[in-house]
Amino acid sequence: MVKKKKNRKKKTYQTFNKKRLKKAVLNVFYEDPQKTYNYKQLAAALGVKDPEIKKLINVVLEELAENENLEQVQRGKFKLKSRGGYICGRVELQPQGFAYIISEEVDQPVLVSQRNLNHAMEGDKVRVYLYARRKKHQFEGEVSEITERAKTTFVGTVERSRNFAFLVPVGKVGFDIFIPNEKLNGAKDGQKAIAEITEWPGRSKSPFGEVIEVLGDVGNNETEMHAILAEFDLPIKFPNNVLKAAERIPLEIPEEEIKNRRDMRGVTTFTIDPHDAKDFDDALSIKKLDNGFWEIGIHIADVSHYVQPNTILDDEAHNRATSVYLVDRVVPMLPEKLSNGVCSLRPNEDKLCFSAVFMLNDEAEVQKEWFGRTVIHSDRRFTYEEAQDIIETGEGDLKDEVLLLDGLAKKLRGKRFREGSLAFDRIEVKFEIDEIGRPLSVYFKESKDSNKLIEEFMLLANKRVAEFIGKVKSEKQAKTFVYRIHDRPDPDKLDSFNYFIKKFGYGIQTTNPKTIAQTMNKLMNDVKGKSEQNVIETLAIRSMAKAEYSTRNIGHYGLGFDFYSHFTSPIRRYPDVMVHRLLERYLDGGRSANAQKYEDMCKHSSEMENRAANAERSSIKYKQVEFMKDKIGEVFEGVISGVTDWGIYVELENKCEGLVPVRELDDDFYIFDEKNYCLVGKHSNNTYQLGENVTVEILRANLERKQLDFKLFDH
Repeated sequence: MVKKKKNRKKKTYQTFNKKRLKKAVLNVFYEDPQKTYNYKQLAAALGVKDPEIKKLINVVLEELAENENLEQVQRGKFKLKSRGGYICGRVELQPQGFAYIISEEVDQPVLVSQRNLNHAMEGDKVRVYLYARRKKHQFEGEVSEITERAKTTFVGTVERSRNFAFLVPVGKVGFDIFIPNEKLNGAKDGQKAIAEITEWPGRSKSPFGEVIEVLGDVGNNETEMHAILAEFDLPIKFPNNVLKAAERIPLEIPEEEIKNRRDMRGVTTFTIDPHDAKDFDDALSIKKLDNGFWEIGIHIADVSHYVQPNTILDDEAHNRATSVYLVDRVVPMLPEKLSNGVCSLRPNEDKLCFSAVFMLNDEAEVQKEWFGRTVIHSDRRFTYEEAQDIIETGEGDLKDEVLLLDGLAKKLRGKRFREGSLAFDRIEVKFEIDEIGRPLSVYFKESKDSNKLIEEFMLLANKRVAEFIGKVKSEKQAKTFVYRIHDRPDPDKLDSFNYFIKKFGYGIQTTNPKTIAQTMNKLMNDVKGKSEQNVIETLAIRSMAKAEYSTRNIGHYGLGFDFYSHFTSPIRRYPDVMVHRLLERYLDGGRSANAQKYEDMCKHSSEMENRAANAERSSIKYKQVEFMKDKIGEVFEGVISGVTDWGIYVELENKCEGLVPVRELDDDFYIFDEKNYCLVGKHSNNTYQLGENVTVEILRANLERKQLDFKLFDH
């Protein structure tokens, strides 16, 4: 026992991110299940002296109590909740049929065989009985209770026989749904449909269900895009009552409303957006002040003025939580009347905004700030390409204003990177698509100065709004707010990443968060244009945590900000609507809002954002396979972008990715070396290493599974 405590004291600042700290805190409670601890006692037990990590212990304790791992016996004092030999967690199904249960209560996934899943499905929350033994240092268990179903409706393809049918679901499901003929609802053999599980008899391998919606014929673009939305439980259209509520909102702004706002219609104002954008969330204004400083206004569509709490419009926006960007369409969070009309900051129209107005000097340092409601009038709508042309040539409409803002943005960016912000410039894959949705070509979208100009001023507004509310003298004074948080990297993933990049002659320093950021930025700069660039950038991103929304602020590691929020996109993100409401409340002197209510909304928003991102990736994969399906037998150059025990993933120069199944590597028996990201031939010692250049032949294009199969091509 003494030895364990001594080891814990060796933990240092950089070894803890939130995920690892949760496990460390739980281990302290497990060592003495009857003992109670407060955050100071836990900090002492873990050898934590850094005040930032001490604050993080408080966040961890709240979350563990919320997840029912701990119970709060009195204010600030916590105790382990007795569970016997059970743990709670979430199901992650594996392709082979078994599952891992991911739980904060144990330090590794719990293996559950297919027969012991007891009808638990991907994403379900379950209670698991742990077996006493551990095979090969692996926990094993059995699902004893499904506490929360992830989903009960599934999208798939109908397979009919004479007297009944099955729906074969897409994705990680592990079963087919039995559907009696009378429950097919008009679905034909081979069509895509959505089915709902109605019952699952104890001894039956398949659940029983009924078709609730027929999507259409396989291969039809509308059918496939709607199937992707349905697969991730995302909406396809707005209910009629929501559309009617939106139509009732007038475009005209009453004079009384203008009188209650700061009138900025006389200040030069413009928007910069993608060429195909229809919803303009944000505008910039610029004005030279008599004192020599610059007044820069960051004006955001005042969605919360039009979408009031406890209305059907607000309920719908909250449920959706985000707009969804598929490869060929946008599924908006708000009806078109609002997103593209009433709220959108269209040129030559008066618009209501919630604004952050800054007084900046020539070095882009904030001298003064103001937050509040405004009315603006945009003088010009620029596309990113038009603004970029002005930056590069020095000529065009409002050239002085655009060039000045570009100069200030570059100073803000430079300062941000010096203070620990990470620089990941990812290339977006885009498709040129014909009128029936077929992909004609692939092209790549890179972030240029015009994109970065907008990004920097949006970051400035988001950061300063969060600081305005959250930067207080003591935790007791902090009011409930919605933060965009980003945890520190997982130290083990970072070590593995560092070990791998040494093969290419690179390295990062992991002494503290700032040195990680500085050396990571240098690495990103050093790999630009090199063959290993994409692999190293991808692995670097994988070593990072995911950003999410929370009322419990832990800072934003990736940006290097102690306080960060989302204030600038309320047309497409519900958390920004929440931020506007809370900011207005506190500017008006209101009391702190209910923390648990907002934390629940934050969790929902994070979940919906994750689903939307998965749907977007799925739609890109579908179009990539569709684009390559007539190229079977052709040969392409690529780079190994992923290595697993079932094969190697290869990314082609056009960013389409496919799998070389391990069964196609028939010259040897290959073993997966997880630490070195490679497959190694047992007898020949031949290796297939992440980042290695290879030549492949297109073998198969499976649209249903959104998968390309390759085989290695020998010259």
